[in-house]
Amino acid sequence: MSAVIWLLISLPLGAGAVLGVTGVRYDRHVPALGVAVAVATLGVAVAVSVARPRSSAPLFAGLRAGLAVDGLSAFMVVTVAAVTTAVLAFAAGEFGPDENRGRLFGLMLVFSGSMLATVTATTLPLLLMAWEVMGATSWALIGYWWRRPERVRAADTAFLTTRAADLGLYLAAGAAIAGGAGSLDLRALPDATSPWLHVITGGVVVAALGKSAQLPFSFWLSRAMQGPSPVSALLHSATMVAAGAYLLLRLHPLLAATGWAGPLVAWTGAVTALLLGVVAVAQRDLKQLLAASTSSQLGFMVLAAGSGGIAAGTTQLVAHAATKSGLFLAAGAWLTALGTKHLPALRGAARTHRLVGTAFAVGALTLAGLPPLSLWAAKDEVLASAYAESTGLYAVGLAAAAVAAVYSIKALWYVTRPLPDDPEAGYDTERDGTRRTARTTPAPLLALTFAAAVLGVLALPGPASWLKRLVGQPDEPSPKPWEVGLSAGVAFAAAGLAWWWASRPAPVPRPVVRWARGWLHLERAAHAVVVRPVLGLARALAVFDDRVVDGAVRQIGRGGLATARIAGRVDDDGIDAAVRHTARGGLAGARLARRVDDGGIDAAVDAVAAGARGLGRAARRPQTGLLHQYYAQAAVGFAVLVLIVLLVR
Repeated sequence: MSAVIWLLISLPLGAGAVLGVTGVRYDRHVPALGVAVAVATLGVAVAVSVARPRSSAPLFAGLRAGLAVDGLSAFMVVTVAAVTTAVLAFAAGEFGPDENRGRLFGLMLVFSGSMLATVTATTLPLLLMAWEVMGATSWALIGYWWRRPERVRAADTAFLTTRAADLGLYLAAGAAIAGGAGSLDLRALPDATSPWLHVITGGVVVAALGKSAQLPFSFWLSRAMQGPSPVSALLHSATMVAAGAYLLLRLHPLLAATGWAGPLVAWTGAVTALLLGVVAVAQRDLKQLLAASTSSQLGFMVLAAGSGGIAAGTTQLVAHAATKSGLFLAAGAWLTALGTKHLPALRGAARTHRLVGTAFAVGALTLAGLPPLSLWAAKDEVLASAYAESTGLYAVGLAAAAVAAVYSIKALWYVTRPLPDDPEAGYDTERDGTRRTARTTPAPLLALTFAAAVLGVLALPGPASWLKRLVGQPDEPSPKPWEVGLSAGVAFAAAGLAWWWASRPAPVPRPVVRWARGWLHLERAAHAVVVRPVLGLARALAVFDDRVVDGAVRQIGRGGLATARIAGRVDDDGIDAAVRHTARGGLAGARLARRVDDGGIDAAVDAVAAGARGLGRAARRPQTGLLHQYYAQAAVGFAVLVLIVLLVR
């Protein structure tokens, strides 16, 4: 059975790679093949979630690549595979043959495969590899329409932000080796010696917070909305952004071992849930609202991981994956049909396209945390863990839950309004709408909507106890009756206030709106604090490179040429004169001396000059002035050094 877990990873990775390079020749077969592979992967995911196999294979000297499906990852593999299947089924009707469906479906399958490897990896080297593939494919998917510069810039921003945080995993790996966790097994990380234990934990926390768009990294999620709607549904529900929260849930023993990491993670999640909820309330673009709400909802998962609510975080993750993927697909269906995602222009969209509107309404009410839908029950579990940790955490989490009801009802209010007198005036701002939804829209949308509504059963007393035993947390706290009633009352009150506020808009101070609508100006702050200093350092290094390193190379070249000239003068004034003098003594001796001169000394001089010039050219070749090439050279050098160390050991 251990071979099946490798099939779970290799099936989407291999099929995705093949589809990605097929080009347009077989484009009309790509959607069916992509969905078939996704369905097969889902079948394998269900099988391994029941059997829960383990396997490992040699990777490097002394290091192994391990995979395992346990209680926590069993939920994740099924969730990832199910959402991937629904998204690919939806995308089959959204993209025409002229949009290179092979590249899109191939990248999404590779991305899904890397996520499956991430959630089943038991060793840090394999986790790092999967993490890298996931980051690279997310960049390609966000920038899928690469002929539009703004899309590419958005992909670059998302990629560079997450990559900066991802360096924490490399720091953690190095510290794990130094701290005695030589096998790099994830379960052995809490046993590392101090101070390396704290370095490992810090690196993991930074990487996880960056990937899950938590403060202060949240702004990259806004830029990621430039990708196609199916990409947003896949990346921002069960896969990429959920990877960071999952990693924190998986490594909760590591957080607990330090004493400081658990509270830090919990408070970061709680504050992100609250502040990014406010950002979502301020948005007037539907996808931006959903993006900010994703960061906010992930804050609840991070809060659960920091406060020890592993089962609660798992329930929140699974319920949010179904809810958010359905909402993104509904937004994508309206974007295709109406050509806009601007909320005021979507007035009456739920009345025009009733099936999409019904699915969106259920998803929005679920996102609002209204009873008895799934996220209400899941949030209660998270808040119970927060309350056991700190009353302050509970209060901030409860406030964030109220804000979630506000932004969800705001979106629902717009799409359910009566149609304006001239609805066409607001359409086609993003693209030319088709005024209809694709035939592939209903099935995946209804399946996700149903899952979003009913997954709250995982928080009922019986299933909740089973889930806590399954993830190894049987003593995890459950919400008390007063907590359940309080959260329900807060959700209904916030939803009613949001509906009234939308119907009777009250003036809001413009600075507050700009601050929230601009995603707290985090990207601007990142430019001021990180990007500008780094670019300034790069420019200073470039000047040093040109004037010192490159200057030294040029001086070496000039010195070689000068040496060659001196040797030539010596040759002409001394050796040739001696040859002529010797020639007077005998013609045979002169001929012999000239042959020695031309064939030996001149050749040696030419070789020295040519060698100096060649060394100069070789030394100048890596000095391109391009930062990414320097980064690649450093990475290759680092990899070679690591291999040498591993081989020597």
